[in-house]
Amino acid sequence: MTTTVTVTATMTAALLAAAPGVLAAPARAVSCAATPTDRAFPLTTRIHGGPAAYEAGGGHRTWRLDLTNNTARTCTDIHPVLVLVDERRALTTAQPRLEFYDEHRPRPYPVRFETTDADETIGVFDGDGFPGFTVGPGRTVSVRVRLAIGAGAVDNDVVANAAVVQRHAGDSDWVGQSNDYRFRVVAPAPTPAATSAADPASARPVPGVRDELPPYIGELAGTGGHDTALRLAGIALTLMLTGGGMMLLARVRPVGRT
Repeated sequence: MTTTVTVTATMTAALLAAAPGVLAAPARAVSCAATPTDRAFPLTTRIHGGPAAYEAGGGHRTWRLDLTNNTARTCTDIHPVLVLVDERRALTTAQPRLEFYDEHRPRPYPVRFETTDADETIGVFDGDGFPGFTVGPGRTVSVRVRLAIGAGAVDNDVVANAAVVQRHAGDSDWVGQSNDYRFRVVAPAPTPAATSAADPASARPVPGVRDELPPYIGELAGTGGHDTALRLAGIALTLMLTGGGMMLLARVRPVGRT
């Protein structure tokens, strides 16, 4: 699989404030970047523990998103943005079913996905009263994430990558960028009844030929030779947030780069 994630400015989601009644616009927090000229991101971000394949229409699978604060400052109001790039450009916004947990409540927060004009599928960890993650100096917050792929998705190879922003009152800082998490979506094989109804002739066995499911990826691939290209730019992204369905526009300012 050759698909890689290129995090462009239209994919680095900035969050002004949630819809009225969900979150009030906060006063500007101290940036967790020491200076605007820092070359490294303040937060080391890592996706790990996810399966190599998801069956379309199957249940949720669990993995972790680690946020490690490399600075001497507390990073508040942290919002990961999950970017999905599928090789066949066939994934719809309704098919990924993502939810995440934090320490504020026992039930998970759902994530709504949107598409960009380049066919990426992106979802912001926000809405439903979520105040953002807080990561203390030198500390790691390990976010439990659950992902399922809905029925109807086709066989496909997908790369997931998390950009991380720190929201302020009027803009946001881009403060983290994860590794690539690669997985395969596997459509279930047609049942004999369904095959027979669609085409009776196709249900007859062919000597010497055995039906097989598409192969799974044996191991979760690392970034390897596919380095993620980062194009830092301070332009806006419009997103429909989950908390009340309000269209918001915010400016993203890159803080660091690898």
